[in-house]
Amino acid sequence: MKDEKEAPDAKAPKSEQTRTLILETALRLFRERGYDKTTMRAISQEAGVSVGNAYYYFSSKEHLVQGFYDRIGADHRAAVRPVLDRETGLEARFAGVLRVWLDIARPYHEFAGQFFKNAADPESPLSPFSPESEHAREAAIDVHREVLAGSRAKAPDELADILPELMWLSQMGLVLYWVYDRSEDSERSHRLAERGARLTARGVALSRFRVLRPLVHELHDLFEDFLPGLAEATVSRRKS
Repeated sequence: MKDEKEAPDAKAPKSEQTRTLILETALRLFRERGYDKTTMRAISQEAGVSVGNAYYYFSSKEHLVQGFYDRIGADHRAAVRPVLDRETGLEARFAGVLRVWLDIARPYHEFAGQFFKNAADPESPLSPFSPESEHAREAAIDVHREVLAGSRAKAPDELADILPELMWLSQMGLVLYWVYDRSEDSERSHRLAERGARLTARGVALSRFRVLRPLVHELHDLFEDFLPGLAEATVSRRKS
């Protein structure tokens, strides 16, 4: 199964090649053996590096998953370009972004549930709201900013920051469903993505009416109050 591993870019600096090798090896072992049964020692042995070297680049197995978050996010941003370049309708853009994410994530479906139980812990670095996840989280929200800004939808300026965050939260809901979706080829998750995109587009269209905007603010405030880390993440981003 070692041939599934991507070769590090020979033009990259040696340190980046080593980091990529460790990450690719870890992802392969997560798929083959499962997240819980894969140790840092096993990863270092398979990658042909010392355990100390592995810990130099990734301080724990959980931080390897942060590398996975960054990798899948970068792959997603590259893969959605044709959708965002082609589509102008908000529903089509949002649905396309969600579909592409499901396609990119498909190889990791089997082990996703194993580390998600750790991600659900608000103290875990795997939490999407953790400080360790900030880079991946902000990159994902940026995709939704582009989804909204490049569409024909006329969103009010006062909601320009809030709506992409709510769209990202909608994607996180889809991710949670996908983790436990056992339908063939995650067919139910794809259906959820389509219907969710339709409802989101309608919600954004309705937000043009001033009387409904307080409801959007209230929904966002609700998430900030009850989702661990979201308020801190929002404040940190707005200060930067």
